[in-house]
Amino acid sequence: MILYHGSNVKVEQPKIIVSNRTLDFGAGFYITSDENQAMKWAKLQTFRRGIGNPIVTVYELDETQLSSLSVLHFDHADKKWLQYVVENRKGTYCGKKYDIVIGPVANDNTMPVINNYMANIIDESTALTLLKPQKLSDQYAFLTFKGLQCLSLVEVKQYDK
Repeated sequence: MILYHGSNVKVEQPKIIVSNRTLDFGAGFYITSDENQAMKWAKLQTFRRGIGNPIVTVYELDETQLSSLSVLHFDHADKKWLQYVVENRKGTYCGKKYDIVIGPVANDNTMPVINNYMANIIDESTALTLLKPQKLSDQYAFLTFKGLQCLSLVEVKQYDK
C-alpha cells in the first residue's frame, strides 16, 4: 500500500517525534493514503514554518508485517474514535500501546466540534451527530519503531510554494 507524508522537509528516515503538541493518536509519525491531503499538509507546514518547499514523501507499507503488530483501526468517526482522540488530545490516554493506529483525521472542520466536546459545551451524542456528515480523510499513526519498520521509502516529491 502506498502512503504519503506532507512536510516542508524530506523525511527519508521516519522518526517518532514526541513534542508538546497533543495529536489525535498520540506521539508518532503520521501519514495518509490520500496524496492530496499530504500535499495540503505540506503546503500548510511550509507556510507555518516559513522555510523550505512543500514536499510529499511517498512510502510503501508492507502489509504482510501488520499481523505481527498491534494495530488499532477505526473505520469511521464513532464513539470509540472520539474517546480515543479526546484522551490523546488531552494527554490523558493511558490504555494499550499500539504500534500503528489508523482512522479518520480530525481536520479544521471537526476540531471545533471536538474542542466543544472536550470543553463540555456539547455532549457526546451531539458531537457524533455533527461529525457524521464529515468526509474525513484517513491517517496512519506509527507509534513505535517496530511499526515504522513496515515502511520503505519510494520517492520524494518537491513542489513549488
